[in-house]
Amino acid sequence: MSETQLTAPHEATAPPAAPPPAVPATVPQPGLWDRALDNLRSRWREIAASARGAVGAPPRSYLPKEDAERLKLQMEACLEGRGGEVSARARAAQLGRTYLSLDPAGRRNFLVMLARDFDVDRAAVDRAMATFLAAGDPVGRGHAERALREALEPPRLRLLTQFNGLPDGVKFLVDLRAELMEAGRDEPLLEALGDDLKSLLKSWFDVGFLELTRITWDSPASLLEKLIKYEAVHEIRGWQDLKDRLDSDRRCFAFFHPRMPNEPLIFVEVALVQGLSADVQSLLDPTAPVRDPSAADTAIFYSISNAQKGLAGISFGNFLIKRVVDSLAAEFPNLKTFATLSPIPGFRRWLDRRIKEDGDGVLTEAERTALSEALGYADSGEDGAEPAGRLAAALALAGWHRDERIARALKGPLMRLGAVYLTGVEPHGREGRPRARDPVAHFHLSNGARMERLNWLADLSERGLRQSCGMMINYKYRLSEIDSNHEAYRGEGKVIASSAIRSAARAAG
Repeated sequence: MSETQLTAPHEATAPPAAPPPAVPATVPQPGLWDRALDNLRSRWREIAASARGAVGAPPRSYLPKEDAERLKLQMEACLEGRGGEVSARARAAQLGRTYLSLDPAGRRNFLVMLARDFDVDRAAVDRAMATFLAAGDPVGRGHAERALREALEPPRLRLLTQFNGLPDGVKFLVDLRAELMEAGRDEPLLEALGDDLKSLLKSWFDVGFLELTRITWDSPASLLEKLIKYEAVHEIRGWQDLKDRLDSDRRCFAFFHPRMPNEPLIFVEVALVQGLSADVQSLLDPTAPVRDPSAADTAIFYSISNAQKGLAGISFGNFLIKRVVDSLAAEFPNLKTFATLSPIPGFRRWLDRRIKEDGDGVLTEAERTALSEALGYADSGEDGAEPAGRLAAALALAGWHRDERIARALKGPLMRLGAVYLTGVEPHGREGRPRARDPVAHFHLSNGARMERLNWLADLSERGLRQSCGMMINYKYRLSEIDSNHEAYRGEGKVIASSAIRSAARAAG
């Protein structure tokens, strides 16, 4: 995710036509986050006011043990519902304000206490299980089953659910899970708490609750600013860049949740063009003329960004693409092709491993000879043997893509190896189900797309060269084949690809 955000007027309903020349295009990300926290604290202040008498002095920022014990009593009061729903809501708001006031060490202490002291009561589960096993009739077994389910629900989950009733409470929980995902990497207790929260959010963020909205240049400036912050594929470099991406020959759609109306969950950027796009430079060229969208025959999805880290693992992308395709097809009947221009983020890591294991053994004899000539290598011995490591040496050269001879020598092997990488599957997860090596490939194949065309030097940005040697791929969504492609991949691990990509992958190496 981009670590920058745009400087913009925050109360205006729309941004200016272009940023003032004297104002820098970006400022550090904490500004937007700090404003969000300030807004959250202020919105919960009045709700929490009635609970203050029971809380006592505010805890210190690092939450030492004695302060944590007082906070634990407040959590227990929330769960017991002392004073009714209004009081419980006030206590939940005060808990949230307390958490936001803590420093990183204090937040970790808060979360560890929540995970450890409000976990499932194992003794209660054992008793409920014994009652369930002893039940002799269907009615008794039904009662025992419900009691067992209740015993298996950790109190911390009921506590977190109370935030659903607070203004911006759902957004608070989404951000809380993002912190848990980071903190839980080396703490099993926090990982379990994060899993609980994921289950809760998954039920709240069912796709049936989501609203598809088109984002335009007339959308609120605060929303447009978030597009720049959340763009995860091709960085938006200022107001004018954003304006270009929202022009008449472009579309941007996002999913929103009713409890997070000002926060996009995931958004997609679309270019309306003629023919399949082969490089992102032309799509993002600020000097390119605006095309007549009614003359377009192809919709290119060139950027899909998940906007909320805390919703990782809760998939919306497949539904988003299908909804956007339906919307575009209704607006532009001339559109015949729906495709992506997608990155290949895992290719270079995979290639580096192959080179480390096999060196130039990944190349054909003709490819080795071509690379030797492009690099100016001479024979190293009487037998005509040439030095090893040609591929690694070529890729290590700064600006190799600008050297015509080297780029021409690399095109064949990299395109072939790219096809091998993309079409390969590996066991994944506990069940070891076959899954595409590349995460973006997995996403689109799961949604029913097919691999259509591999594009050479399609992304010359620093990220594109670093991740995929500048290559990108078109995934095509043929409406009549989406369901069968999805079933073939998800059911059998079959990668649906064009004959050109299949042929490249089968080439000798």
